[in-house]
Amino acid sequence: MGHHEEMVKGMQLVMELEQDLKVANVICMNGRRHITSSKNEVSRDLVVNVKSKKKQALLDVLPILTELRHALDMQMELETFVDKENYFQAFQLVPEYLQILENYSGLSAVQEMGRWIEAWLARTIQKLDTHLLGVCQIFNEESYLIAVDAYALMGDVSGMAEKMQSFCLQEILSRTHCVLKEMLEEEVGNNTQKNRFTYSDLCVQVPEPKLRPCLLRTLETLFSLMCSYYAIMSFSPGDKNIESKGPDLADKNDTSQNSDEILVDSGRGHSSAAVIQDGSAAEKSERASSSEISNPDASTSGTDSPFYQLRTDATKLVAQTFQRGRRNLWQLATSRLSVLLSSSAVCSTSIYQFLKNYEDLTIFILAGEAFCGFEASEFRQKLKTVCLNYIVSFHRQNIYALKMVLEKESWTIMSAEASQIISLAGLTGDGAALCSPTSRSSKLPINSFHGNSTTANSGKQRLGFASWLKIENPFSIKLENGSAESPKSNMLFNSSVNNNHGNGNNPSLDEENEDLLADFIDEDSQLPSRIPKTKIVKANSSHWKDGDISSQTGSSLSLLRMMDKYARLMQKLDIVNIELFKGISQLFGIFYHYIYETFGHQDRSQSSKALPDHQSSRLKAALSKISQDSDQWTKPQNVSYSPSSPLSMNSTFGQIDVMPTAPPSSMFTSYGLKRCAAAETVSLVARVLNRSKAHLHSVLSKNNTSSVEEFYRVLVDSVPDLTEHIHRTSARMLLHIDGYPDKIANAKWEVKELGIEHNGYVDLLLGEFKHYKTRLDHGGISKELQHLLMEYGIESIAEVLVEGLSRVKRCTDEGRALMSLDLQVLINGLQHIVSANVRPKLQTVDTFIKAYYLPETEYVHWARSHPEYSKSQVVGLVNLVATMKGWKRKTRLETVEKIEAAP
Repeated sequence: MGHHEEMVKGMQLVMELEQDLKVANVICMNGRRHITSSKNEVSRDLVVNVKSKKKQALLDVLPILTELRHALDMQMELETFVDKENYFQAFQLVPEYLQILENYSGLSAVQEMGRWIEAWLARTIQKLDTHLLGVCQIFNEESYLIAVDAYALMGDVSGMAEKMQSFCLQEILSRTHCVLKEMLEEEVGNNTQKNRFTYSDLCVQVPEPKLRPCLLRTLETLFSLMCSYYAIMSFSPGDKNIESKGPDLADKNDTSQNSDEILVDSGRGHSSAAVIQDGSAAEKSERASSSEISNPDASTSGTDSPFYQLRTDATKLVAQTFQRGRRNLWQLATSRLSVLLSSSAVCSTSIYQFLKNYEDLTIFILAGEAFCGFEASEFRQKLKTVCLNYIVSFHRQNIYALKMVLEKESWTIMSAEASQIISLAGLTGDGAALCSPTSRSSKLPINSFHGNSTTANSGKQRLGFASWLKIENPFSIKLENGSAESPKSNMLFNSSVNNNHGNGNNPSLDEENEDLLADFIDEDSQLPSRIPKTKIVKANSSHWKDGDISSQTGSSLSLLRMMDKYARLMQKLDIVNIELFKGISQLFGIFYHYIYETFGHQDRSQSSKALPDHQSSRLKAALSKISQDSDQWTKPQNVSYSPSSPLSMNSTFGQIDVMPTAPPSSMFTSYGLKRCAAAETVSLVARVLNRSKAHLHSVLSKNNTSSVEEFYRVLVDSVPDLTEHIHRTSARMLLHIDGYPDKIANAKWEVKELGIEHNGYVDLLLGEFKHYKTRLDHGGISKELQHLLMEYGIESIAEVLVEGLSRVKRCTDEGRALMSLDLQVLINGLQHIVSANVRPKLQTVDTFIKAYYLPETEYVHWARSHPEYSKSQVVGLVNLVATMKGWKRKTRLETVEKIEAAP
């Protein structure tokens, strides 16, 4: 207890210590907490300090990400521009996009964006090429300017021009091919088969009914492409303000001035993007003017703006390229047409359709010459070849038809009505053209260019086709169907013709078009099928004169109708009119030759071979000319119209109607009438041709007048010789005196005394001549022809007498006197039958009889001075005189040799 106070103090101290320890513990705990917090703060500060460079790098990425984000936005803009066909602003934006890619080319994301822009360029240029193709197909100014501006901004205008030219050429190939595929869908079958056929294959398969639609559609397509081509070639922007499209991109110019240029490989239509460091001066000027391009306010400066000048230069470059390449386009177009015109259907079409095709092709040539600025000589030559091939086929058909008519010809005179329905307006020059004017030809430009251009008038050349752009396509199918040329009216032209008659427009149009459509011959009537139709006879110079009608036969009407058709064709097909004239010449030559072979040949017996030949030199020259020009048609083995109906020039009426023995009088009369009708018919045709000579001269060019003159000189002018030859031959055949030379030669001429009786052959000859006169009187022929045949009959008797006397082997002087007596009795007898003086006709017989008394030295001179006797007759006379007067053998042989050696 004594220490209680100390104990208390001690307890207080312990309590204070315990309290202090508690405080100290709290302080320690707080200190530990502060130390941990400080440790954490220091650790955190150390981490930030270590990553400070990465932090700076992240800060530097922010602008890059901003640029990439902008590039993505530009990708969307590019797609939008292309979808709206705003290629100009799209290509204006591309350099800025490429500049971003160039600045960050090391980034993988940027490399991916580079691949995207290449793919985008390929798609865009492909779409732009499709746009260009549309411009080439159908020219549109707005579409064309879109393309020009885009390529001008790319700096590849020359590539665009070449590409457009290539598109135009490809369009000609593809569209002409498609035309045939569509038109021939039924012929070539399903689509799989159609795709295998080339253009040439399709042309071969064109049937005749579809030839004209195919040709018209092809011409329509080619003309349309030529119009688009010419519109591009002649296009000029003019003084127009440039209109801006799209948002204002002026704030982007600073970043795009050093941008890279886009290069386009225009040769194959592929595209690629290439980077050109720093650019060129031209590129910088384009970039510098971009504010004016995209700013509507800045673009209103008109022709002073750089962009307007850029557009103008681009269109000029395209125009120059097209100017140089238009010949290639024309040649390709004509080559496609040439393949189509090589089809066999061209030569199998009717005349009317062929002339329509020829008219359309001629119009196309005129348009092409205006388009090219030079004469289309190659295609004109091709068209001439096509016409020649058609004329050859057409001429062959007409020759077969003429020969059919000749084979069926009965040589009876046609009625006046049948003769008057045939108009020869084409031969005489009084008729209209073969085809009436069409709606397409009436709408053609008056100042169409016809070629023969020079470099001095190139301005006129360029304007030559401009007038064609203002008219409707002259080859349009709608125009075809809307005019008188529709397929139905082509096939059945009568309806439109009747309308013309009703309106009083052209009453001869019906006849002319029926002439064109009636190209076949009715085998049962010998005449064209249209002849039985009744018509009003027109009183004009194209129809027959009264003197001509009486001599018409079916074959002459058919021949004249054919030649008239040829003459009309000469006016339409002027490029081959000389060939058509040769066809006229050949048709007449075949007719001429047939009549000669039928009625001019004498089937002489062995006893009459030495009778004189009355064929004149002109007749022989004409027959030689016909043989030279028409050998394939006059030879029997080459003449065959069809296997079932062979034609033969040897199957003449002379062989059919004339019997080897003396026929009845009625048959003689019938055959004589046929001969007379044939002779008069060929004379009539010659008269018509003489009336046509001046017109044919006017139709043909001056270079071909020699052919006309030769035809008339050799053939037409020799017709009188042919008719004379036929009449002389007819007289001999109707007299039936071919056997008399032998009777005269076998008479008894070695008489010792001259009596008062003449030989019996004289009475027989007089009897034959009386029958001959009776046949002529009852033959139904004109008096003039009767008198002519009587004269030829007397001359035939004279020939028979001379021939018979030249065959006498032995004769005395009294026998010669008996010859004179026989002649005198014959003359007196003939004088009672014939009113005319017959003695001059028999003077040759008297002269021949008196030559018996000539000295032996005079016979050579006498033979030369009497060419009317044949060499065999003179030699027979010399042999008789030498035998009866006892000439030396040497003298006789020398005299005979000199006579035979004479010309």
